[in-house]
Amino acid sequence: MLLLASILALHPVSSAMASNADQAFETIYKTEWQWRQDQNGVNEDSVITSVPSSLPDVSLTKQQANLSYWQNVQQKLSKIDSSKLSADNQMNLLVYQQQIGSLISDITNKVYERPLSGDTSFWGDLTYMADEGFHTEQDYRNYIKWLADMPRYFSQNIDNMRAGMKRGFVLPTISLQGRDATAASVVDAKGAANIFYGPFKKMPANLPANVQAELQQAGLNAIAKSVIPAHKLVLDFLRDEYMPHGADSLAAYDLPNGKAFYQSQIEKYTTLNLSADQIHQIGLDEVAHIKQRMFDVMKQVKFDGSLKEFLDFLRTDPQFYVKTPQALLDRAAWIAKEFDSKAAQYFGRLPRSRFAVIPVPDDIAPYYTAGRGGPGVYLVNTYNLPARPLYSLPALTLHESAPGHAFQMPLANENKALPEFRRDYYISAFGEGWALYSEKLGEEMGMYHTPYELFGMLSYQMWRAARLVVDTGIHAKHWTRKQAQDFMLDNTALSTHEVTTEVDRYIAWPGQALSYYLGEMDIVKNRQKAEKALGEKFDIRAFHDTVLQMGSVPLSVLDARIDQFIADGGKSPYQD
Repeated sequence: MLLLASILALHPVSSAMASNADQAFETIYKTEWQWRQDQNGVNEDSVITSVPSSLPDVSLTKQQANLSYWQNVQQKLSKIDSSKLSADNQMNLLVYQQQIGSLISDITNKVYERPLSGDTSFWGDLTYMADEGFHTEQDYRNYIKWLADMPRYFSQNIDNMRAGMKRGFVLPTISLQGRDATAASVVDAKGAANIFYGPFKKMPANLPANVQAELQQAGLNAIAKSVIPAHKLVLDFLRDEYMPHGADSLAAYDLPNGKAFYQSQIEKYTTLNLSADQIHQIGLDEVAHIKQRMFDVMKQVKFDGSLKEFLDFLRTDPQFYVKTPQALLDRAAWIAKEFDSKAAQYFGRLPRSRFAVIPVPDDIAPYYTAGRGGPGVYLVNTYNLPARPLYSLPALTLHESAPGHAFQMPLANENKALPEFRRDYYISAFGEGWALYSEKLGEEMGMYHTPYELFGMLSYQMWRAARLVVDTGIHAKHWTRKQAQDFMLDNTALSTHEVTTEVDRYIAWPGQALSYYLGEMDIVKNRQKAEKALGEKFDIRAFHDTVLQMGSVPLSVLDARIDQFIADGGKSPYQD
């Protein structure tokens, strides 16, 4: 496929040509996008604009119908002559083709038969709805219907998981330890203590008292009759059927059609056509490069010992740890506010959306990652405080809050110049690549105040580079869990607890961990290319605005857009 800049150069588009072709393409994607929204559920990355009244249909029959629908869309797209599209729609087409191809790939690989991964699950993801603040009576009535739909939705997912069990497409046994905890916590919480009662605890003041009382009682009824029984159903299934029959092997290669499945996940998460062996070697090379910078920091703080001894010192010295969960939250919030003072120097366009700093819920915290961010939220894991070092917190905060996920995703959503399928879609290589680049940018912004904080950033860079080695090592080279853990412990400053939860995440979620460092490498490569080509004309704010105004795109599209940015003389996309 030609790069976008080449396409534009070879095919100047007249307005007459563009109008018919553009109309045909826009009809395809607008129709499909609206249909897609009607099928989708709520997850942690959802931007809730209207409260759904039902959960998705995930039955086998519906999966097959979805596959036919998207294959039909793909066929229609193949008939579009991209040379007759406007410049904007030529880019939109490249992005949209990747989306449709990824959706088709997931169904053909029957990913729906494993509706749980490292720290997500079809039942656990639903709790994010319980944190929403609803505004109207209809919102609450829709939510009550949504709660009542859980038994049907859970049963369909369990049917899919049973189908996966029959062909050996299951998670490894180690990945299933403790995965029943989230379901158990819902089963054990009765009435108003149940997490799904959350929206009823603080209702809009403009709702009459009698209406509030009626809705609250309806919510309690739905929790008793639908929510708790549905979670009991999945709890029994997990304990009696699924967890006792996990896979013995950790490797994706050992799953049914495993090599093709793992390659499909590599392409989905990285948007690159790289083999597992190529990625493994890139990882080894980058680990060696970052390790040299780590040695430089060790010299700066006059540490006389090996890297392993320095890592042990960082993991055990009390000066790097807080005593209370609130202290960790306070420090994370302080770092986020420090970035605010520097934002205008590096970004021309800032998002309107704000974000909260909140702790990871107790029931998932033991196996959850150190933090996670997205529209409106920065989750900080306050479980096991001796595993939450302060020297890593600036990098974590830049990644998960601003200018990372809680910054990039809202900017995409707020960009009304983009079609909806680009505003509300997430490509891991772009989104995670940007967030990891945000950590690196912290050094330039002066966000790391001590050599230890700089080392924390380097450790996080090393963590993501090591993932390239570990993920491919586990899934393509049959590494053991201990091999993967030892590689992480020997090369990063992550705590033993973090290494354990991270490695288990890679085991359960093949390919996803590859997206971070490969995505960052591409952004850094494009910045260096633009700096060299533009010289004194290069404006870091214009570059960042150009990257972020795109939404989430395949890396090849990012490459082409930066080529155009250079050709335009480094002009900001918001410049008149």
